[in-house]
Amino acid sequence: MEYVNLGKTGLKVSRLCLGCMSYGVPERGAHPWTLDEAKSRPLIERALEAGINLFDTSNSYSDGTSEEIIGRVLGDLARRDEIVIATKVYYRARTGPNGRGLSRKAIFTEIDASLQRLGTDYVDLYQIHRWDEETPIEETLEALHDVVKAGKARYIGASSMHAWQFSKALYLADLHGWTRFVSMQDHYNLLYREEEREMIPLCRDQGIGLLPWSPLARGRLARPWDQKGSTERAETDAFGKTLYAKTEEADRAVVDRLGEVAEARGLSRAQLALAWLLSKPGVTSPIIGATKPQHLEDAIGALAVSLTPEEIARLEELYVPHPVLGFS
Repeated sequence: MEYVNLGKTGLKVSRLCLGCMSYGVPERGAHPWTLDEAKSRPLIERALEAGINLFDTSNSYSDGTSEEIIGRVLGDLARRDEIVIATKVYYRARTGPNGRGLSRKAIFTEIDASLQRLGTDYVDLYQIHRWDEETPIEETLEALHDVVKAGKARYIGASSMHAWQFSKALYLADLHGWTRFVSMQDHYNLLYREEEREMIPLCRDQGIGLLPWSPLARGRLARPWDQKGSTERAETDAFGKTLYAKTEEADRAVVDRLGEVAEARGLSRAQLALAWLLSKPGVTSPIIGATKPQHLEDAIGALAVSLTPEEIARLEELYVPHPVLGFS
């Protein structure tokens, strides 16, 4: 496993991040396809064996049970100082008017709740899951700064927003001497490359580490187009369906081309799609989902794949502009 610095920090993270939305109590929350603790444990163990040290979850995944599972399994299998735990705040985690968002009250409540579920006294990376239109960003930034100064988080990161919003947040943090965001978790893959227009150049200029989510486009890049709805998650993932519903014809052409190049190279589609993403400037660690052992093996195998400029051009040439999505 290769390790790189997260943005301009000295924090070393693996070139793959294990996304933990797939792990949780299936009866809790909006993801009936999640794996319970017994089924999650061997996948997390294999990730550790492969050298993955970055694990990403959220207070909202499966009603908090994702954090609980991650905390117990990593507590059993790994030393705390050798792993990097990332979690997020924004989406509804409790009932009541203050049960979601990025107010000072919500952030202070949710960091303590996340720490309790994770069974640790700090998280390495505390991320805002989305931009909160109802809370002044100054309030959010100062609250996050205080969380870091209290020792409850080592670094802070952000996810999916407009580049102007992220630029404003970075400017205000510098202006007030508050803790700065060090990472951006954005929607980026062969089927959705709108981030290349503004967000990725901004992050590269500012030394922000990129942790792309959905690197396989909710599985669309892992199998032939005609099989795109063949899994339980594909059939029940309401959010995922909103991301690609308006561009199916263009996306199919990209998926078909991916299959052609993968066959020529003797690689799986997933390996090739991840190898492409890992080749892109600024990308630190794609967030991979794994509900089967082969998902992990494909991702690990992608680390050894080097693409030629011609192969990259073939993979990219059929892309057409997409509606900006994924910020809600």
